[in-house]
Amino acid sequence: MLLSIEFFILIILISALSGVLGALTGLGGATFLVPIYSLYLGIPIVYASGASLISTIATSSGAASAYIKDRITNVRIGMGLEIATTTGSIVGALTVAFIYSHHLEYIIYIVFGAVLLSQVYVQLQRSKFELPRGFKPDWTTRVFQLYGKYYDIVLGQEVEYFGVRWWLGEIIMFFAGYISGLLGIGSGALKVLGMDWAMNLPMKVSTTTSNFMIGVTAATGSSIYWIFGYIQPFLAAGTAIGVLIGAFIGTKILVRVRNKTIRYVFTLILVFLGIQMILRGLGYGF
Repeated sequence: MLLSIEFFILIILISALSGVLGALTGLGGATFLVPIYSLYLGIPIVYASGASLISTIATSSGAASAYIKDRITNVRIGMGLEIATTTGSIVGALTVAFIYSHHLEYIIYIVFGAVLLSQVYVQLQRSKFELPRGFKPDWTTRVFQLYGKYYDIVLGQEVEYFGVRWWLGEIIMFFAGYISGLLGIGSGALKVLGMDWAMNLPMKVSTTTSNFMIGVTAATGSSIYWIFGYIQPFLAAGTAIGVLIGAFIGTKILVRVRNKTIRYVFTLILVFLGIQMILRGLGYGF
C-alpha cells in the first residue's frame, strides 16, 4: 500500500489540505493528519504519528518564515516558551515508546480526542472578541518583555499588545510538549491555548508564534521516534511535501481573514476530529 504511486499522490493532496488548515489555525498539519490517516486510510497510528511529526517540521519551516516576514510572529516570546515544550516533548516521546511496546494504542486515540475537545469551550468563549480583552500588565510582562505590535491588514490598523502570566504559559507549554511527543503532533492546539488564553495575546500572534514553535518541538520528538523505528520514510516524504505546499497557501490566506473566523474554523475542526478519535479509542471504528 505504501509503495503505490496513487497512494503517494493521495497522501500529498490530503497533506496539502491539512497544511492549509494547520497554517491558518497554528495547529500544524499533524493535528489533522493523524486522525485522517488512522481513521480513513487505515495507516497504523504509530506510523501516522511519525509522518506527522516530520510534516510538522515542514509546516513550521514553510509557515513560520512567511509570518516572521510579516512581523506577526513574536519570536522572543516563542523562544522563551520553547524551553518548556522541548523538555515536555522528550518526556512524551519516551512515554509513547512504553505504550506502543505494550499494545496500549487505544490510550493514544482517547487522549488525542480529549485534548482536541478540551479546547472547544475556551475557543467559544473567546470567539466573541476580535482582539483580547483588557488585562493589566503583571510583573512577567515587564521582566520577560511580553509585548509587541503588528499591522492587521483586515482591521486596517496597527495592533499593540502585551502578554501576562508567563508562568502559566510555561506550564501549559510543558504539557503541550508532552502531548506532542506522546501523539506525534506539533501540539499547536495547546500552544495556541497557552498564548491566547493564559497569556492574553491576540489570536493571530498566538497562531503564528505557535507555527514558529511547533517545528522545534516536533524535531525533538521525531528524533526519538526515529530511534524506535516509528517513522516510515516514504510516507513521511509524501506528507512533508504536501504539508509544505499547504502551509505556504495557508499563510497567504491568514493575513486576510479575521481573528474570529480563524477561531470558528479552529473550533469546528476540533469538535469533529475529537469525537471521532475518542470513538475509535473506545472501539467504534470508521
